[in-house]
Amino acid sequence: MAQALIPVAEARARILAMLTPTAAEPVMLANAAGRVLAEDVVARRTQPPADLSAMDGYAVRAADVASVPARLRVVGEAPAGGAYGGTLGEGEAVRIFTGAPVPQGADAIVIQEDTERYGDIVIARESAVPGRNIRRAGLDFKEGVTGLVSGRKLSPADIAFAAAMNHPSLFLHRRPRVAFFSTGDELVRPGMPIGPNQIVSSNNDGLAALIVEAGGVPLDLGIAPDRRETIRATARKAIGADMLVTLGGASVGDHDLVQSALAEDGLDIDFWRIAMRPGKPLMFGRYRNIPMLGLPGNPVSAQVCALLFLVPALTKLQGGEATAPHTTLARLGAPLAENDRREDYLRASIDHVPGEIPVATPFPKQDSSMLSLLSAADCLIVRPPHAPAAEVGEMVSVIPLRQH
Repeated sequence: MAQALIPVAEARARILAMLTPTAAEPVMLANAAGRVLAEDVVARRTQPPADLSAMDGYAVRAADVASVPARLRVVGEAPAGGAYGGTLGEGEAVRIFTGAPVPQGADAIVIQEDTERYGDIVIARESAVPGRNIRRAGLDFKEGVTGLVSGRKLSPADIAFAAAMNHPSLFLHRRPRVAFFSTGDELVRPGMPIGPNQIVSSNNDGLAALIVEAGGVPLDLGIAPDRRETIRATARKAIGADMLVTLGGASVGDHDLVQSALAEDGLDIDFWRIAMRPGKPLMFGRYRNIPMLGLPGNPVSAQVCALLFLVPALTKLQGGEATAPHTTLARLGAPLAENDRREDYLRASIDHVPGEIPVATPFPKQDSSMLSLLSAADCLIVRPPHAPAAEVGEMVSVIPLRQH
């Protein structure tokens, strides 16, 4: 019995509802970029830990340089990494360098360029108010405050922040392991001998790259011929993974065996048809307690569906906030006919004009087997179901595919 087509947003919501984030593991900071925090990061120290000089110059009492030029006696030095141990008195100054603690009794720094030095005498030619050129203790953060919140995907700046808070490692969600395989007697891996009626399989390598880019760990199970026993044996190799993805065989044709073969081996189907183009025969369910996503075999359909469904799933598994792919607005560069009941994702180029809204022009051909067009595309134009015909210059939503 045919299943009704379900909307893209509903399919994504049903997939995400079945997923739970991976467990936490300790990770050294050098390997933490791009990973997601599994717990809050609390500062283990105050930064700066004391009042520090923000400039090279002289630590003074602001009252002593209220009227300039002011003649002061240099009584010591405070290098970065060191300190002046005494207390500054009236008419005294301490030579100080950026990052050094401000001596007791001093309340301002006169920068080096505004002074003249004669032996142990320094002449200040610019006045300074209290606090001038001083970084107060705790200016950046204080011990005990929460600096980074669980669920945050870590940027290089976040890594530096965690290091400053005195954390050599962090507890992060484990990278999800995604097992996958293609199906089809006609498929061979790149570089292998190609027999009659066979084609080179691109899906495994393309999906592996997408999984890595999305933060997962790809587990390539190869290509399974169109035999039920082989499909079942290959799927069982995914036990222990966080997700199983199949490529091809998700429809109901005579040679589309994934659904029927795995149904006999513990597959519980949630849905298997989406109101979208490309990618209608997309399947989702649970195989032996592993979330399973069945992508179409057509290479463009597989990549588009992976972008719309697998990438948010990997975000959820890593503990991040899973959402639909980011969209932006563009002006249409070519007319489009009225759409049917399926949500359309059209490969398109983007023309950027400084100060103007970008122009997205769909490619004339949109065949789901043409990877050359997907590689050349800058974006996908999103056409809602039953969208009316659109003219050149009208606004459309686009999903960017590459950075400019």
